[in-house]
Amino acid sequence: MQTQRVSTGYRPHRFQAQVHRGLKRFGVIVAHRRWGKSVLSVNELIDRALRDETGSGRYGYVAPFLKQAKEIAWSYLKHFTRDLPQVSIHEAELAITLHNGSRIRLYGADNPDSIRGTYFSFVVIDEVADMKPEVWGEIIRPALMDRKGGALFVGTPKGQNLLAELFFRQDDDWFRALYRVDETGLIDDEELELARSSMSEAQYNQELLCSFSASADNVLITIDLASAAAKRVRTEADILDMPVILGVDIARYGSDRSAIIRRQGLQAFQPLVFQGLDNMQVAGYVLAEIEKHKPDAVFVDAGRGEGVIDRLRMLGQQIIEVNFGGKASSNAYANKRSEMWDLMRKWLEDGGAIPNDPELKTDLCAPTYDLRSGQFALERKEDIAKRGLRSTDLGDSLALTFAFPVMSKTLNRRAATYQRGDWDYDPTQAA
Repeated sequence: MQTQRVSTGYRPHRFQAQVHRGLKRFGVIVAHRRWGKSVLSVNELIDRALRDETGSGRYGYVAPFLKQAKEIAWSYLKHFTRDLPQVSIHEAELAITLHNGSRIRLYGADNPDSIRGTYFSFVVIDEVADMKPEVWGEIIRPALMDRKGGALFVGTPKGQNLLAELFFRQDDDWFRALYRVDETGLIDDEELELARSSMSEAQYNQELLCSFSASADNVLITIDLASAAAKRVRTEADILDMPVILGVDIARYGSDRSAIIRRQGLQAFQPLVFQGLDNMQVAGYVLAEIEKHKPDAVFVDAGRGEGVIDRLRMLGQQIIEVNFGGKASSNAYANKRSEMWDLMRKWLEDGGAIPNDPELKTDLCAPTYDLRSGQFALERKEDIAKRGLRSTDLGDSLALTFAFPVMSKTLNRRAATYQRGDWDYDPTQAA
């Protein structure tokens, strides 16, 4: 078939061109307002649809609301296809059909049933931060499987949510880019000064500087802090003789996860995460970690971990149960969970290192805090869920490692040996 060259009249700026060139099967673009996300999205759909040789390509643009999709993208879609040959416009369906049979249609996430039952060759999901997370996981993602289709997420940060989770994940099949207004130069200085004078600092940081934590001044752990911790790596010498601690958070509901994490001094290691396991199975994994790493302390969430705790104790293990809602060691905190999370924050600020795990980073940055009657109180899991975010199971498992002070068994043994006068020191073997 002879290739025909056509033009839509689209002239991408250099940052849009970077995205078009770099896109993989999946992509996340976080960009400041007036960057041109919608224009890029529409033209990416048109380009892919024109190149489709199947005769049945299906392409979608999904916004939080159908009315919003129409206001943002419909005029762009008609404008950039107006000079293409044999284009059919379906106003009632907000869809167009190209000469090769490819179809591009607009959808609203407020009516997820309109998306069910279809398939996509490629889909753009705009302002995903304003959608319920299940629209992606339960509806759109399965619709990509038949054609091994791709997806592009575009938006501006609105705290810790699905957009942040997708942006910070580490997968080879994902392209990601972030464009701040102070880096692109797309808006002149005079206009930026006018914007700054009429917006709050949080609004400016979120909408124009693309800060994921700007929308909430009371986020306990900012994404900047978590990202910095994920870039650190402690050597064996850095954590030598530091106590080895396991934190175990047990799943509460069907979609929750059980998590086991190990921390030694300033280094936390890759968590083990399980879903759909019963208490006996989780206890087996915890036991394996105990036998492998010989921890100095094992802290287990008592809220749903009774079966795990009982089983491990039956097997002769010393387990310390921790009640998240129980009394904190310090009166400065409303409960034990608040205390552990704040101690974890201080540990991160003091140089704590975490694995570069997107789920862990997302969990750490989810909770906010407030002061109740002068006491520090972490946001409840129930309230986090009401904001559309998932349970912070991985974050809780790491927080559990700060439940109580722990002394290293190695140091204890060395101290006891020294007190008995059995300390064997050979200066010729000193480092």
